[in-house]
Amino acid sequence: MRQQAVRRVGGRAEGGHFAAFPPFRLTAALLVLSACAKMAPPPGGPVDKVPPVLLSTVPESVGVYPTWDHDVEFRFDEIVSEGSTPSMGLGTGDLERLILLSPSHEIPRIKWKRDRITVRPREGWKPNRVYRIELLPGIVDLSRNKTDTSIVITFSTGSPLPTDTIQGQALDWVAGTYARQALIALALMPDTLIYRTLTDSAGRFQIGPLPHGEYVAFAVLDNNHNLQKEDREPFDSVRVAQGTTTIPTLWIYPHDSVGPRISGITPNDSVSATIAFTQPLDPRQRFDSLKVLLRELPDSIPVPVASLLPKPVDDSLQLLVRARIDSLRADSIARDTTGAKADTLAGKKPKVAPPFHLPPRPSPGAADSTALKQLLAQRPALFDKLVIRVDSALKPGAKYVVDVPGIRNVNGVASEEARAGFAMPTVKEEEKKDSVVSDTTAVKPGAGKP
Repeated sequence: MRQQAVRRVGGRAEGGHFAAFPPFRLTAALLVLSACAKMAPPPGGPVDKVPPVLLSTVPESVGVYPTWDHDVEFRFDEIVSEGSTPSMGLGTGDLERLILLSPSHEIPRIKWKRDRITVRPREGWKPNRVYRIELLPGIVDLSRNKTDTSIVITFSTGSPLPTDTIQGQALDWVAGTYARQALIALALMPDTLIYRTLTDSAGRFQIGPLPHGEYVAFAVLDNNHNLQKEDREPFDSVRVAQGTTTIPTLWIYPHDSVGPRISGITPNDSVSATIAFTQPLDPRQRFDSLKVLLRELPDSIPVPVASLLPKPVDDSLQLLVRARIDSLRADSIARDTTGAKADTLAGKKPKVAPPFHLPPRPSPGAADSTALKQLLAQRPALFDKLVIRVDSALKPGAKYVVDVPGIRNVNGVASEEARAGFAMPTVKEEEKKDSVVSDTTAVKPGAGKP
């Protein structure tokens, strides 16, 4: 019975399902497998700490290929990772976020093939164009080693080879910092073919070779990281004449087509409040305190306004006022020698001035910080808050409404209405009692009588 069962199994194996091995052949197969297993690297070997290395590209960069109709390939020396999110043509894949294909408004077709990454325009290669494919830093191998440099392929499908290079720098005007990883889009006129790249950590960029011609350069804060310029994203632009290699600094800021509105008003103390707006204001605008309307509700009683200033300016003035008060107080204490004499008679040691210390040496980033300050000094800082001040104290618990007519955003668009209300905090009974107890200057009834 056992032999018959083996024959049946053997018969099935002959049909392509199983294989029946004689004992001596099975032993030989196990020996071969054991030998193969010994060829693998032993566990605990050297850890791979080197990021993927580019071996070659297809086609070679800076060439003319009139009949090109293949995928562009980046070939590496090892298997690279596709990432946790595959490329589905939506621009959300990990590899899709690392490839800039220009000129094209579509998300390219990107495929992962173990040690290769292939790219093709979704609309296909167009004749007589210069194409630029930039593979950004961030390609990862199976050991999580990541590349930190860009790889660029530039080739032509029939037009002359590109020769121009354009460089510049972008700043985030609102934040007052370098525009790091900002999208740079250069539109070749008059066809508006867009060539793209990203800025480095200092907001600098250099893109080339490019076709010879006139461009319009855009610097965009790519908030959704889709490598596309969108209407509501902050940007700045400048026209680049033919043959220009270095363009002026690009100052990125929001370009709202609607004027600013008041987002909220917060009382600071009894004589001032901070007005916050929905967008940065025009730094060249001068604010007339006589045109600001502050009214007490419910009867709309006008309240005179002493000043209306940008918050940074108001803060600076208040610091000067406090410094002046502290200086006067220090002078009065210095003139009061009674306390010093009493300490001397009591045998107390006079106060010794603290030792003098040299200022610390500048850090490695000090030079970079100085360069940034010099750049930002070329334009006034942006702000979105104003401080309103009054001469007479605002009433506790009272409600007020503020109108700021003609307020403009940084793009120069005036608001049709900038109005909002606020309420002063109510003084609690406990605070009233504490203020009475702490008032030691009050004379008690009959205290001066004999």
